[in-house]
Amino acid sequence: MRPDATRRGLRPAFEFAEDDKAAVYRAIETRRDVRNEFLSDPLPDELIGKLLAAAHAAPSVGFMQPWNFTLVTNGEIRQAVWQAFSRANEEAAQMFADEKQSLYRSLKLEGIRKAPLSVCVTCDPTRGGDVVLGRTHNPHMDVYSTVCAVQNLWLAARAEGVGVGWVSIFHDDDIREILDIPHHIQIVAWLCLGYVSELYAEPELAVKGWRQRLPLDQLVFKNRWGEK
Repeated sequence: MRPDATRRGLRPAFEFAEDDKAAVYRAIETRRDVRNEFLSDPLPDELIGKLLAAAHAAPSVGFMQPWNFTLVTNGEIRQAVWQAFSRANEEAAQMFADEKQSLYRSLKLEGIRKAPLSVCVTCDPTRGGDVVLGRTHNPHMDVYSTVCAVQNLWLAARAEGVGVGWVSIFHDDDIREILDIPHHIQIVAWLCLGYVSELYAEPELAVKGWRQRLPLDQLVFKNRWGEK
């Protein structure tokens, strides 16, 4: 490292040890969207703090850190959110036809009521001011940054033996009213968190025949779109 590096806030870059590398890739490869396998045991406050710290360590454009995390354990609030989800879920089911609708209805989407903790992850587009470094030409970069926080939390949770389910089937206005979320705040994710004793070996939607993982080589181009 150059002699002045420490003075400039730099420190040596290094390659992880093999076991550490394997752990990172194992968390990525075995992460699952949990829908119905949650245990009722509460998560310790210290562990919740570690997961939130992992989320807060996510990269953010312009270092704006646009995220907030609303922790929900109250049974009445969770029931109200579940009812909002149920109404939207019925609307969603009607959008699929025939066998696809039957398969959709067979999926067990019970995380809101079963998981001991829910986290509503939101994005505050005003946090960095009117002009944000890196968002000048793409106004969505704050939301993309918030999704990075979700991924960080998810991978840390997998390493801790905690399951996470991402609920996206609801009308934003319903959740906004239930949680008193200001109108300028964007709702990014409703996450259900809890211990799990089992996880699917493959994504549940693949196991149940909804969709299969696409071959990576079909998704990679070189130099120009569509060129292999």
